[in-house]
Amino acid sequence: MAKDFLFEIGCEEIPAGFMNQVLAQLKELAVQQLRDHHLSFESIATKGTPRRLALQIFGLDEKSADMHEEHKGPSVAIAYDKDHQPTKAAMGFARGKGIDVSKLVEKDGYIYAVTMTQGVKAETILKDILPELIHGLSFPKSMHWGNLDDKFVRPVRWLVALLDDTVIPVEFATIQSGNVSRGHRFLSNGDFTIPDAESYEKACEENFVMVDQDKRRSLIKKQLFDLADEKNAHIVWDDELLEEINYLVEWPTALCGEFDESYLELPDAAIVTPMKDHQRYFPLMTKEGKLLPMFLTVRNGSDHSLETVQHGNERVLRARLDDAKFFFKEDRKTALADRSEGLTRIVFQEGLGNLSDKTKRLLELGAVLGEAVNLEESELVILERAIQLAKTDLTTGMVTEFTELQGVMGKEYALLDGESPEVAEAIYEQYLPRFAGDVLPTTSAGKVLSIIDKIDNIVATFSRGLIPTGSQDPYALRRQTIGILNILMDSEWNVSLVPIFTKAMELLQVPEEERRELMKQVTTFFTLRLKHIFLDRQLPHTVIELILSNDSTTVADAEGLAQAIMNNRIDEQEELVQAFTRMYNLVKDISYSGVDESALQEQAEITLFKKALEAYNLSQSAWEQEAYAKVVAVPATLIDSINEFFEAVMVMDKDEAIKNNRLQLLRLAYESMAIIGDISALK
Repeated sequence: MAKDFLFEIGCEEIPAGFMNQVLAQLKELAVQQLRDHHLSFESIATKGTPRRLALQIFGLDEKSADMHEEHKGPSVAIAYDKDHQPTKAAMGFARGKGIDVSKLVEKDGYIYAVTMTQGVKAETILKDILPELIHGLSFPKSMHWGNLDDKFVRPVRWLVALLDDTVIPVEFATIQSGNVSRGHRFLSNGDFTIPDAESYEKACEENFVMVDQDKRRSLIKKQLFDLADEKNAHIVWDDELLEEINYLVEWPTALCGEFDESYLELPDAAIVTPMKDHQRYFPLMTKEGKLLPMFLTVRNGSDHSLETVQHGNERVLRARLDDAKFFFKEDRKTALADRSEGLTRIVFQEGLGNLSDKTKRLLELGAVLGEAVNLEESELVILERAIQLAKTDLTTGMVTEFTELQGVMGKEYALLDGESPEVAEAIYEQYLPRFAGDVLPTTSAGKVLSIIDKIDNIVATFSRGLIPTGSQDPYALRRQTIGILNILMDSEWNVSLVPIFTKAMELLQVPEEERRELMKQVTTFFTLRLKHIFLDRQLPHTVIELILSNDSTTVADAEGLAQAIMNNRIDEQEELVQAFTRMYNLVKDISYSGVDESALQEQAEITLFKKALEAYNLSQSAWEQEAYAKVVAVPATLIDSINEFFEAVMVMDKDEAIKNNRLQLLRLAYESMAIIGDISALK
């Protein structure tokens, strides 16, 4: 008879940002352990609140499946002598499988050991795997408490392990499992008993804990939108904020607060940031997008004395907005253009000067990249002014207090100072994209400034030997690299980054003897990030390897080729891959130096020469025009000529001159594909 199982780990409040990852881990580990132990189940779910991680398994078999296995051994000729008596090989094989040699069976010319393993009770298996589940969870940060050796994300306070109504014994950090959980810190009476695994959610709700995060999220969202409708307002929505709030509460109740209208004189960002990032409030606005002096938040509790809670939240926000108002007033006393001197007092990186030095580097990098992407004169003027002001908002009180506003307040202050909208927008766009899925810069100056700022960060950090390894990436270099790649892939700029890397090394005064190795490290880092982008798009590994095998391929080339190859699917054209691989095997180590047409003897090689020359010129022309669909279509035009050549011509002729000329012919034919990359990657 199938049973239900519950495993709850109760602890102090877990950081909200950890929860989704931890719950996914717990489910994945449980599924793997059950499969490894051949214990079947109908479904599995993980649920969580700030104070608990819960695993529920439904329809769990009473015991694991009986295992009937056949183990293949040596051949019959080796296992038995001429009198069909078992040899040492057979006896050793039987002994290793734990059966008598007489029980070996013969099949298909080999001997087999047939074993039968009886299923194990679910209780026994669970008792074994529960400690593995706890120890198998990994967290961005773990901690010790007391004098214990055990580590967890937060101190563990209770454990519940129930198979239907039977307690499964497990111990962690001196805590013994049982059937007693804990309710809401303030609304419940404390501990409560869970009668059986099936009653878990109901028992939790009776003690003011909504344990299902999906139900809790839906309820929060409904409460927020209902309140907004009551106020005839629209929510400045943020999915990430909702997710954070969801894992901060166990019994949610939304409420609406207000603040003085005088604060609306501040820039919107100076109001919204303290609300969302510091207080976890949802701002409200009119349907036209104008901020209202109201906000929504969620209480971890019931609606009892909700007005008191509302006033408390209003008081805290008022203090935050007073700070913002003060900093804004003080900041406006000095224009951004007059703040350059302050950049000399802000260190960029250890041993690499200050932000004033960085600004000077960005001016030179901007000139190089601006010319490479053919910016117009007016755009270069905008770019230069944006670079001069780019980092100056880091000297303001507003950004010092609310670091999330870097670039945002730079834009606001630039507009208030009378700078052009284009310059202000570029100042803001220098930090885009800020995270995965974020918007990309849209202005030419913003794109260039974003790229060169990130390249300067990356090259500078690499020059100090601080290359990201494993999960360690304190300077967010992976994110910045992916940001650069996405900007280039989204733009129409077909430009190599190598000259920008070279210029950055020169400006950072990297010693000449170290630059080659540093260039290799940086370009490899970028290539790996581009590979991950393509993998996320589910491009075949062979196609990715082909595209990235050519070191001179730009990001735009790679993007264009990826789309063209996936549309044309040359990787699936077996005849094409075979033809070009056959040529590659012969000419991979030689360079093209020309074909002596007068030395061609056979009709097949004459035909191939004409076709290959035509294909080579077509592919080169298409490549220069960035017509990638035409480039990848060219190789198929040579298949028949290549096959006829190999059927009719002996490449490795005894005459050295003839042999070399034919190899040059094959290299010419191969070059029509080599512009894409190494065709052998498709094998």
